[in-house]
Amino acid sequence: MSAPSVAPLRDTYPTRLDHAAQPIARIEPTVWATEFSGPLDAGALETMDRRGYLLRPSTVGPDWIPPLTQELERIGSALGDDPRIIREPGGSVRSIFQPHLLSEVIEEVLGLDTVLPVARQLLGSDVYLHQARINVMPGFVGTGFYWHSDFETWHAEDGMPSMRAVSCSISLSDNFPYNGALMVMPGSHRTFYPCVGQTPADNHRNSLVKQELGVPDRATLTEAATRFGIDQAVGTAGTGLWFDSNLMHGSGSNITPFPRSNVFLVFNSVENQLGHPYAAASPRPEYLAAREVQPLRSGL
Repeated sequence: MSAPSVAPLRDTYPTRLDHAAQPIARIEPTVWATEFSGPLDAGALETMDRRGYLLRPSTVGPDWIPPLTQELERIGSALGDDPRIIREPGGSVRSIFQPHLLSEVIEEVLGLDTVLPVARQLLGSDVYLHQARINVMPGFVGTGFYWHSDFETWHAEDGMPSMRAVSCSISLSDNFPYNGALMVMPGSHRTFYPCVGQTPADNHRNSLVKQELGVPDRATLTEAATRFGIDQAVGTAGTGLWFDSNLMHGSGSNITPFPRSNVFLVFNSVENQLGHPYAAASPRPEYLAAREVQPLRSGL
């Protein structure tokens, strides 16, 4: 079913302003369910609630890594100039969107017992796939992603009303501290940082290569990093990193010989459907923000 095209609800988290604004305390819970409604125990739920992220080793087993890696390479070669593939200025692949529609192997990951039940438990409802992508950071030339909250973009440019979404990043290669592993500010998910600047038309064409709009200024980031600290999400291939939609995160470039690639699955509650963008003239394309809401079921 498609989400109705409606005017935005009252904007609880205003952003893309013409002036600096104070941080806003989060209203929604981080964890919407209990240990009795899914595979995560009380300790894991408490960690997710407090820190805004959770590492789950063996989210996919070692037998999954070769076929998933092969699919990444196949899709990257097959898409050519398709808008769903984002390339670095030098031409190497940076991101591939909607890989689950291009690969049955990747689609199967959505329904794994280590994936879908966790998303449902954290969000306390049926879920659908807001966005899926593969991020690639090749050795020597892989560039990073600047500090940002995903929710800021999803709210401003996609019309996501509330912070009832969660990402699962599954590593297809070992994520070391030195090859561009994701950095997060634990606890930052409880604070929304409004950003300055008007959203231009088709902003996604530039932001997916280098995000310059919808990011806090340096003084704000310094205050946040001092307050929350910075963790690195390292782990072996197959590890799943679950992180809240509003967690401040980013990554450095990869100048090592060791490439890094991850499958990102963004789950949104069916009770948090997209409306009109809160700070953009028109929504981003469907491959970046799904408006066709199809609740996911096990055994895909």
